[in-house]
Amino acid sequence: MAQPQPLRFAAFVMNTTSHILHGAWRAPEAQQTNFNDLDHWISLAKTLEQAKFDFIFFADVVGLYDDYQGDWKKFVDSGLQIPSNDPLVLASALASHTENLGIAVTSSILQEHPFDFARKISTLDHASRGRIAWNIVTSLSSNAWRNFGYDGITRHDDRYAWAQEYADVVYKLWEGSWDDDALVQDKESGLHADFDKVHKIHHVGERYRVEGPHLVAPSPQRTPVLFQAGSSPAGRRFAARNAEAQFIVSPNPAAAKGLVDDTRRLVAEAGRDPQDLTFFQGLSFVIGSTEEEAARKARELDDLIDPSTIIAHSAGGLGIDLGHYDLDTPIGDIETQGTQSTLLWLREAVPDREPTVRDLAELRSRSGRVVGTPERIADRLELWRDAGVGGVNVINATIPGSYVEFAEHVLPVLRDRGLAQRDYAPGTVRAKLTGRDRLPDSHPAAGYRGAFATAREEVSA
Repeated sequence: MAQPQPLRFAAFVMNTTSHILHGAWRAPEAQQTNFNDLDHWISLAKTLEQAKFDFIFFADVVGLYDDYQGDWKKFVDSGLQIPSNDPLVLASALASHTENLGIAVTSSILQEHPFDFARKISTLDHASRGRIAWNIVTSLSSNAWRNFGYDGITRHDDRYAWAQEYADVVYKLWEGSWDDDALVQDKESGLHADFDKVHKIHHVGERYRVEGPHLVAPSPQRTPVLFQAGSSPAGRRFAARNAEAQFIVSPNPAAAKGLVDDTRRLVAEAGRDPQDLTFFQGLSFVIGSTEEEAARKARELDDLIDPSTIIAHSAGGLGIDLGHYDLDTPIGDIETQGTQSTLLWLREAVPDREPTVRDLAELRSRSGRVVGTPERIADRLELWRDAGVGGVNVINATIPGSYVEFAEHVLPVLRDRGLAQRDYAPGTVRAKLTGRDRLPDSHPAAGYRGAFATAREEVSA
């Protein structure tokens, strides 16, 4: 029987002060207030690479969450993901100071035209020697949509249809515009690239018209490693067709197993190998040398966390102002076009009754928290792996402290149990994860390889 694979680990961060555990930035040792400082991120990336993390994973937003108690004052007062800087700008600097760490960046279909986005990602993949990943998101706040000239947010399922066309455009550019051997650079003959091996894509769709060709020759991975975070039915169908890694926030291993098994079924229905999708569970860790010490540290963290900012964040993800609802309002009474995965998570966390706004406030502040000694934490992670989870998105309370503590105390125990890698495999970040540099032939992007070789003749005819 084959040995289970080690878990993969990503550091879940954001180029801001207050990302997930709102209020923890007030801890004396917390340095996430230095998010404007490039050296802060370079130092963290080096720490993560030394610990053999697979990714530094940058979340991002392009607008405020929807109002809380009637306006957006709460977000500014508490630093709830504002100010927030562009993570894509950091990627090349982090690549230049690391050799193996994957760099995952979040970019919404809303914020950038696919032609320009494809060019930036290919450039970064070259610069990093194949260590870039893209977290595909559709933007769930109305403010984000208004920032880009729309009246409001597009309906949930329509956003995923939009995302699919966006993905198809960048796939065509990354996979179909250049043949592998098109770039010749022959100094003797003067031939720089073979015209017959560079192709325009002539995409005409509902939202985009892109002629091409891609302006960047094939990068080490061509297409970056593809992350996606939606757990709604539409989000899971999108992940089944496109994603290589899915970020999930299941409340327990049993719920994760149900989600993983059903999504793998959808992957097979999409014509892909079900094992080509790896699930990364979001977890945070409170570590003690004894259970008593861990419990004390958890209480100290609770004293720092601001519950009202937690609920403002969660409410913003739902696309509604929960500040005006009574805490005992059933969640089922609230209609939203926001993220459906939050509702799914809440119902899984409270399976015996209809959850309320109060449940959301109380449960979100401790969501995914694992408290205990390194050995107890390893026991819990074995349960997650047994449920089909292949990776962990490690949520921080403090930077760099949460990651330093995890690296020094938990990872050695995990390595002894075969739950964490001892060293990096060679090659691109996709090769490190899957053993191959490029997407498999079963992925829909692979269908664009060679698809435009005759397009020039057809257009000329």
